[in-house]
Amino acid sequence: MDGVKDEKPTRRYRSAVREESARRTRRAVVGAAAELFVTRGYAGTSLADVAVAAGVARPTVFAAFGSKPALLRQVLDEALAGDDEPVPVAQRPWFRPVFEADTQASVLDAYAGVCTLISSRAARIFETVRRAADNAPEVTEVWETLLRNRRAGSRMVVEKVQAFGALRQGSDVERAVDVLWIFNDPALYDSLVRHCGWTEDAFRAWLSERMRDALLVPDPPMN
Repeated sequence: MDGVKDEKPTRRYRSAVREESARRTRRAVVGAAAELFVTRGYAGTSLADVAVAAGVARPTVFAAFGSKPALLRQVLDEALAGDDEPVPVAQRPWFRPVFEADTQASVLDAYAGVCTLISSRAARIFETVRRAADNAPEVTEVWETLLRNRRAGSRMVVEKVQAFGALRQGSDVERAVDVLWIFNDPALYDSLVRHCGWTEDAFRAWLSERMRDALLVPDPPMN
């Protein structure tokens, strides 16, 4: 009679050291790509360039991200979020003050802070994508997604503001979304902070004031 060999289910081997090494490699690649995309432009940067700057082999970059557009999207995601954790921007601790605000003005104050923080990390790569979108169809899609996401963020904030009272635009929510969408453009930060030398605190205060002026019903004049 033949012996029967016990069959135990195989368990996938996971190495914490290997996973951490892979994560460090991804971070190095994303950091190198972010710098090269900004300084050389999207078209002027190849995966081979990124590999050299990151100190890895080109196949490593391709294996990790698959393509240059995918790498660009990862650079953008990390610039927006501040890290590589898979947590949506709206669920980040630094976005929480927007949801916790209890007046129209405090919602916009908190959102001005969020816009300033995001712009400080992402303004330069946003501009890189905007320029590349004119000539690279795969980047045009990325740019249009950025525009849609900014508008979705504007709508969320407008609805939060409206929950506490009337808007300056009355019932025209779309007009209010249009206005806030203009103000959450990182290009404003890039122009005033990087090019004109404003401090981030000055920019944040200015942005909050402009958002309030544009969206909130003005106080009645004092007699």
